[in-house]
Amino acid sequence: MPGTPERFAPRGPLGFGGAPLGNMFNRVDEETAEGALLAAWESGIRYFDTAPMYGAGLSEHRFGRVLRRFNRDDYVLSTKVGRLLSPDPKAPENLGPFIGVMPFRASYDYSADGARRSIEDSLQRMGLARIDIAYIHDVAEDHHGPGWKEVFATAMKGAARELTRLREEGVIRAWGLGVNRVEACQRALEESDPDVFLLAGRYSLLDLSALDTLFPACAARGVKIVVGGPYNSGLLAGGTTFEYAEAPPEQVAARDRIAALCQKHGVDIRAAALQFCAAHPVVASVIPGAKNAARVHQNAELMRQPIPASFWQALKQEGILPAHAPTPGK
Repeated sequence: MPGTPERFAPRGPLGFGGAPLGNMFNRVDEETAEGALLAAWESGIRYFDTAPMYGAGLSEHRFGRVLRRFNRDDYVLSTKVGRLLSPDPKAPENLGPFIGVMPFRASYDYSADGARRSIEDSLQRMGLARIDIAYIHDVAEDHHGPGWKEVFATAMKGAARELTRLREEGVIRAWGLGVNRVEACQRALEESDPDVFLLAGRYSLLDLSALDTLFPACAARGVKIVVGGPYNSGLLAGGTTFEYAEAPPEQVAARDRIAALCQKHGVDIRAAALQFCAAHPVVASVIPGAKNAARVHQNAELMRQPIPASFWQALKQEGILPAHAPTPGK
């Protein structure tokens, strides 16, 4: 929009989400992880996102091992703050959905000192001298329950102010939140000065909760969105999970309605899921997760597949998408 500030954000419709390389749900061996990252580079992907939480540092180690081979100015790298990792030989082998993690214990820390230390630790794990974007991770109700607003206030007074200082110092180029909830992003816009949000699962063919709330507010401020979870934890990619759990019947039914229209119009539902997310003007990048090279190449091909305009029209005629939702070619 005219008059909005120019903020740094990833460029390119497709990025690489690093949660799977932290052994999310399944173990990924080193060779396979390396192959996935190299396939991303070969596919033209130049935005890579990771986090300390992903495998208790495992994903960051794997990112650094591969990305150190390339010119640092040729790609955009983001990681997250809000958890610190402490070495502990008795740390549990599993950390949430991540299995076979590294021997570190994670603890929440949304303070200013915690944010700065988290970035320094991430750089050490990756063996790199800088990151481009720092997201405050999981500072929302799904992780902190009814008292999340108090945790959020701590993050705004601590991590958010520190990341703003680091941006001004040139240590990072941008900051925002990495969350699964719209409300946290809306509050961050009201209380601070973020550049970009990584929002997972809240803008997709199955969930449009950000469309008429967060997205207009972001457009007014010149803030961009990175869409995580475009397949809604796999339900839009042929799986049975939604929100990291077994999909409820109503979501399966919604997916099946979309799938029926896909079949009628000769469209791969995964291509529709990716391309729909990328079509909104506030979306800077879409970052589906991928565990291996074949899936990375597949995602790149899906983003390029032609989809007839009649398919998008049918989604709107059937009430699956509202008439004003941006779609490819519009």
